[in-house]
Amino acid sequence: MKASQRAPWWVILSDIVLINVSMTLAYWIRYTLQWFRDVSYHHPLSSYIPFYILFTALILIALHMDQVYRKWRGRAWLDHVYHIVNAAARATVVLFAVTFFLDVFRPFQYSRALFLEAGFLTALLLSLGRIVQSYIQSRMFARGVGVSRVIIVGAGEAGRTVMRTIVARPELGYHIVGFVDDNPDKGSTDLGRLRALGPLQNLPRLIEEEAVDEVIITLPWMYHRKIVSIMRECERRKVSAHIVPDLFQMSLSQVDVDYLGGIPLVGVRDIGFSKTAQLIKRGMDIAGAVIGLTLSAPLMALIALAIKLDSPGPVIFSQTRVGIGGRPFMIHKFRSMHQNAESELEQLRELNEADGPLFKIRDDPRMTRVGRFLRRFSLDELPQLWNVLRGEMSLVGPRPALPSEVSQYMEWHKKRLEVRPGMTGLWQVRGRSLLSFDEGVLLDIYYIENWSLWLDCKILLDTIPRVLLGEGAY
Repeated sequence: MKASQRAPWWVILSDIVLINVSMTLAYWIRYTLQWFRDVSYHHPLSSYIPFYILFTALILIALHMDQVYRKWRGRAWLDHVYHIVNAAARATVVLFAVTFFLDVFRPFQYSRALFLEAGFLTALLLSLGRIVQSYIQSRMFARGVGVSRVIIVGAGEAGRTVMRTIVARPELGYHIVGFVDDNPDKGSTDLGRLRALGPLQNLPRLIEEEAVDEVIITLPWMYHRKIVSIMRECERRKVSAHIVPDLFQMSLSQVDVDYLGGIPLVGVRDIGFSKTAQLIKRGMDIAGAVIGLTLSAPLMALIALAIKLDSPGPVIFSQTRVGIGGRPFMIHKFRSMHQNAESELEQLRELNEADGPLFKIRDDPRMTRVGRFLRRFSLDELPQLWNVLRGEMSLVGPRPALPSEVSQYMEWHKKRLEVRPGMTGLWQVRGRSLLSFDEGVLLDIYYIENWSLWLDCKILLDTIPRVLLGEGAY
């Protein structure tokens, strides 16, 4: 079923209900609880029904004019809050003007305080409602309800940017059927579960066979005729087609669009973390590491004792990993395998269940009893808080790779080495070991190009249930 940019009908219906609930709560606060100011008169609720209707209509019209319902999918919560507060304020001002006009000709003393309270409650309830609505819709998308099946034309930098955005943000409601590209190196190599569907000439057939809803074109600007041809083909087959501008082969994250009296101005901006962002992130890392080490000290003492009693060998396992800029550092973990486990790696190579340069076995025979439990709930990684404190790692970022893994990286994989590795990251909260290597790298690059303090906080909060449930960990 095709997803739409427009808000589902049930979102608008729930907004209507919440607006009217806000008006009713405001009436109850004003005349029953009599907060802020006592009133000696009491108008019946029925006398405010016209204002219920007018207030609801004004807010819906304001949200419609701001295109909130028309461009619903993928809109940020804070953007929703901005438009909701704006709509509630406009509606409240109009109600004030209406009651002033009515009082001039027929004094009735409608409570303007009630309308002010209704405006505040509406902004609050609709803002909270957006969280619930977004959660419901994301769960529907996860079950395949309302998603758009898309094919991406072009597997270059612009195409991969689109892919990693879709993979990183399932709430957008897209399912990537696959991608096509005339370059045989790109059009015939899968990116994890993202299927390579061959050259562009396969597109008409794929649209029919795969029940495609939308085609996203990410070809370089010089392929103008081919882009026009694809657009016409999509139009004939009643399939939506959108073009992602690939300006001079720049990464889309470098493109900065501004407007001059309605004229779009395209510029180039730096990508990655600014110095201010690095200072903020480092401050959060230090605070988090100090708090984490302090609070987890008793637990780490118990884990150390359990490891010592369970099997011979050191409590801490140290290993060389690759950090920011490709610089090696020594990572520290609680030992979860028996001694000399590293020497047995080659014997188990054929049992590898991961793809790409990774090596993972769900039931690794080298694991100890305590180690299996630690891996299940990621408790073996607690000593890495010391790496965070030393500045070798961050709380959030791409997971640190082994030198042997980095030596097998393709050129585009190396972008994940541009920031400090993290204890958790977008890859970990989106599936951990259940994702392919290429999918995980797409998520890591999305994180680097779209970093914000809010994104770090969201990943840290999302990590908690993933760790407690042990999802995808082995």
